[in-house]
Amino acid sequence: MDWCAAYLTDREEQILACIRRSIAERGQGPTMVEIGAVVELRSKGTVAYHLRDLEERGVLVHVGGGWRSYRPAR
Repeated sequence: MDWCAAYLTDREEQILACIRRSIAERGQGPTMVEIGAVVELRSKGTVAYHLRDLEERGVLVHVGGGWRSYRPAR
């Protein structure tokens, strides 16, 4: 694992937990609005920034074309 992926902020951990929970409960990832509500971010742009950053660091994998297609890499 890359050192960048090993150090996650509390908010990043919350985002990952939200994605895992949504996949376990509904079989698909949450929307950006749903993630924002869980981690108390109002801006979809900020949520998108976190998702892209986590993907670049190897924590998330984007397996499709939509925002709901992010999956934890581990």
